[in-house]
Amino acid sequence: MSVDTQEAGSVDEGRDGLATQAAAVRTYAVAPGVRLNVRSGPGTQYNLIRQLPEGVHVPIYCQAPGTTVAGTYGTTNIWDLIDNGEYVSDAYVHTGSDGYIAPRCG
Repeated sequence: MSVDTQEAGSVDEGRDGLATQAAAVRTYAVAPGVRLNVRSGPGTQYNLIRQLPEGVHVPIYCQAPGTTVAGTYGTTNIWDLIDNGEYVSDAYVHTGSDGYIAPRCG
């Protein structure tokens, strides 16, 4: 799972000559000028794993309720799973919605 790579669907021809389409992974922009904290769970009480650089896009594999955070895109308790065991607050991710846009984690 890549953090700031947006993959477009591509066609790959297998050994049997049949074309297969790679799954597209949708990514979302992190708020401009923000170095976003990545945590080990859906809340500010979880360990800080790393900090994303400015200008990245992140995938959202699922979302979970957690600590309420006020950020660039409002106040929310939604946390986005962007990689295995890595969560960011949805308050800093431009999803175009104030609610859930992915399945709930768990």
